[in-house]
Amino acid sequence: MNSGKVLLGVLAGVAAGALVGILFAPDKGSATRKKIAQKGSDYADELKNKFNEFIESITDQIDTVKEDAEELVRTGKAKADQATRS
Repeated sequence: MNSGKVLLGVLAGVAAGALVGILFAPDKGSATRKKIAQKGSDYADELKNKFNEFIESITDQIDTVKEDAEELVRTGKAKADQATRS
């Protein structure tokens, strides 16, 4: 199972549980709406942070592959130059 799907499922379960807990809490409607809005904002911020971490890790991996490719090209050119001199 894809870890992204598991994470999404866990987040959805937590959000649903929090929403049900808030809806059954003995607060006024306006207080409940504020809590729901705050929880939604918190979850959105957390999701943005996770997404940014994911993008950063992908960017790092791409940079590493790019550096490896450039090194491979330099090595290949050096060996080709050496072969043509021989």
